[in-house]
Amino acid sequence: MAGLFKNLLQRAPQVLKVATPAAKQANWRNFSATATLLNGPKVQQPAPDFSGIAVVDDTFKTIQLSDYKGKYVVLVFYPLDFTFVCPTELIALDDRIDDFKNLGAEVIGCSVDSHFSHLGWMNTKRSEGGLGKLRYPLLSDINKVISKHYDVLLEKEGIALRGLFIIDPNGILRHITVNDLPIGRSVDEALRIIEAIKFVEEHGEVCPANWRKGQKTIKPDPKGSQDYFKSTHQ
Repeated sequence: MAGLFKNLLQRAPQVLKVATPAAKQANWRNFSATATLLNGPKVQQPAPDFSGIAVVDDTFKTIQLSDYKGKYVVLVFYPLDFTFVCPTELIALDDRIDDFKNLGAEVIGCSVDSHFSHLGWMNTKRSEGGLGKLRYPLLSDINKVISKHYDVLLEKEGIALRGLFIIDPNGILRHITVNDLPIGRSVDEALRIIEAIKFVEEHGEVCPANWRKGQKTIKPDPKGSQDYFKSTHQ
């Protein structure tokens, strides 16, 4: 497993090599020709439905997106059980689970591992790289259908990138972020995004860069927005 991650990281310089102008032009033509064929999930569109076996409170249970109608869902893809960055993310989410629930949000972790692997990892001590008890479901995507539908699957390696999807109570995707394998995500940012979505829904004003709950927002019209700009740019 460590070898798999090492091989993936070694590929990064190949991806990041500086291209010649001719190569850039060719890449752009290829992108333009194929972009319309991409059919991944999109913000403001319904989230792809899913169903699978999850570990919930030490038991196996089939869950699906429709079970969470009326709530926000934070769907968190991660590469593999028993790895390195993954437990830090999943434990960090568990540490803040009450904050998510207070916002009307439920967290679901998902990887291509089996539900048996999930259970074994959750029964491993955190001091040994395990998860311990989690207060949210870990969903098995062993057939890789869910990660394909959410467009986070690395086909060659057979694992998912670190995708995080925030789905609103009506089943609409409101936020998507995808990190490369070595880079962990911010739980604080996920909470901030949900707070911002809820604020906009409730008040009709929009949230500026780096907005935090309680800070100034913007009235989305030319005249009303001047109040914000005058207060922040003296």
